[in-house]
Amino acid sequence: MSRKRSSAPARWLAVGLLSTSSLAVAQDGAEPDGDLPMQQVTVSGDRGADYYYPKHSSGATRTDTPLREVPQAVRVMTQQQIEDIGALRLADTVDYVSGISRLNDFGGTWDNFGIRGFSSTDMGFLVNGFAGSRGYNPPRDTATVERFEFLKGPASAVYGSSEPGGTINIVTKKPLFSSHNVAEASVGSRGLRRATLDSTGALSDSVAYRLNVMAEEGMSRSSLLDNKRHLIAPALTWRIDNATTLNYEAEFLRADTPLDRGLINVRGVLGTLPRDRVLNEPSDGQMHLTSDTHQLTLERALSDSWRAKLGASYKESTFDGNYTEATSLAADNRTLNRQATWRTLPSRDASLQAELEGKFDTGGIGHTVLLGAEASSLFMNMEILRSANYPIDIYNPVYGKPAPALTLLTTSSDEQQRVKALFVQDQLSLSPQWKLLGGLRWDEYKQHVINRVAKTDTRQRQNAVSPRAGVSYLPNAWSSWYVSAGKSFRGNSGTDISGKAFDPQHSTSYEAGLKLQTLDERLGANFAVFDITKTNVLTASDVPGYSVAAGKVKSSGFEADAFGQINDNWRVTANFSWIDARVAKDRTLPVGARLMNVAKTSAGLLLIREAALQGGGRWGVGGGANYVGNRAGNTADTYSLPAYTTAKLLGYWQVNKTVRLSLDVNNLFNREYYSNSWGNLYVVPGAERSVVARLKVEL
Repeated sequence: MSRKRSSAPARWLAVGLLSTSSLAVAQDGAEPDGDLPMQQVTVSGDRGADYYYPKHSSGATRTDTPLREVPQAVRVMTQQQIEDIGALRLADTVDYVSGISRLNDFGGTWDNFGIRGFSSTDMGFLVNGFAGSRGYNPPRDTATVERFEFLKGPASAVYGSSEPGGTINIVTKKPLFSSHNVAEASVGSRGLRRATLDSTGALSDSVAYRLNVMAEEGMSRSSLLDNKRHLIAPALTWRIDNATTLNYEAEFLRADTPLDRGLINVRGVLGTLPRDRVLNEPSDGQMHLTSDTHQLTLERALSDSWRAKLGASYKESTFDGNYTEATSLAADNRTLNRQATWRTLPSRDASLQAELEGKFDTGGIGHTVLLGAEASSLFMNMEILRSANYPIDIYNPVYGKPAPALTLLTTSSDEQQRVKALFVQDQLSLSPQWKLLGGLRWDEYKQHVINRVAKTDTRQRQNAVSPRAGVSYLPNAWSSWYVSAGKSFRGNSGTDISGKAFDPQHSTSYEAGLKLQTLDERLGANFAVFDITKTNVLTASDVPGYSVAAGKVKSSGFEADAFGQINDNWRVTANFSWIDARVAKDRTLPVGARLMNVAKTSAGLLLIREAALQGGGRWGVGGGANYVGNRAGNTADTYSLPAYTTAKLLGYWQVNKTVRLSLDVNNLFNREYYSNSWGNLYVVPGAERSVVARLKVEL
């Protein structure tokens, strides 16, 4: 197949990437089969999804828009990249995207990342455009994922309450009408045993199915800890007629895993304990996590220019079990005070969506108009029982001492959140070179919290209007310039000393960027600068035990990502970010304190060299490296997590069209490092070196 010659700027970019590192990474260069489900016009499959450089994304605008026309930074981690790096979780991909930080993940039991310095726990990720991270959620598995869309910048104008740094949209695998079956097995040196099955095909001329199954155990940092995960995800697509499609997707996940908060921070002196030291009780057993999700969407093409979509999502999750949790380190710097703890955290989240999209011209200006409405209801319960003090020696731990009785009810609460929203968006094509985007969303947020320990019953009702605007200039086929501005909001829980609900957090974000691509559209790069200010952050009041919405934080920085195929033998993923995220105003924290766990500088690089073998097979070898600078270890920025660099080796042998063997070495030099912290007490050690072998059979 002939290909156009790359443009000069893109060739210089590729040469620069190759000259700055001698590392390489292996990747399968399989071509996509081109068989996509019918009527996938919104958050769903993407053309060319197997490449490193997809051209379209529906997550950023809720419409199928070329990425080079979107006035914001969007980084898509495709299914091919997910496979090449051997990612089992969303967390395994974030090192290869600029501006992403690892934050406290509650002992490895859920996902939490900083995007441009701001936490992603609330509306931090979407699943096919529906809220996916509200409530209590196990870490996201890749078994059902077609792609991760990292949507930088505020998303409130499109999706409602969210942090201003960005949102991750998870696009799941959809049914195909051609038969395709993939089985994969993995074994690893850290006790990993994993098997997956992905099967899709037609049940009739109008109905197709997809079934993903996963079972996994192992991958813990200590022989005293273990985890097990099981997932089953059925999906159906019904082509009711040529204009109407009904999609149903479900996912049922079960996980038994330790609540492993990591190592004790001994007064800011890190490295005093071995990284496999366990300071809870191994006999506690596992935390039990469940997540059951159902999504139903009905799409209809009303004409060549208009489409309508109705959608519903329901998710029910639980989180419960026993855990011995540290509370403080005694003055002798070796006695750790602990409490035996039992907790249960069930949640239910239901959402409804309605959209109408139209394309038309007025006076020579092209419009893509989107009108929509949403409603959602989230219920969360929290019950926590604790014991009296139950100490242990951090240097010579003795396990198995009888635990005190669970007699202290420290938490017992119910929370109900209800949201109604209306939004409108218009994408204007003024000419082939100039594109404008404008959007506005109105949200009404209601919250009801019953705290049975504090004996309080509080309600609040808030409204927010979130606008955004952007302009893109496409002077030629290989570059695109843009500027954008937007506002976002996020509700503050609780009340002030007078019992009045806090005003929501408000954020303002400005961004400018450049997007490049080669003329053959196989290699691309994004560059962005941004400035974000968030106000009404909760901070301590003059009265102890109460808060006021008076804090302010700022984040400014620069990001760069490059990804794609340099030539027929080399592919690349590279990223760099510089983020200055600090406290701008607070009653207790020092002004200028860095935001916890957010490195000022981070970078990553993956390169692959692949070639064909006689007989139709292929081989690939390569590697990569990730660098993370030092980070504030607590909110007051009184101690730091040191900078670190880790290396990775990859290799594969595509024996034939159906069989692929892979071998990965993670943390090649067995570097000891800390990925994140939890305040003054805990630091989370990075995983030790591991070797993982994979066998994939595709029919």
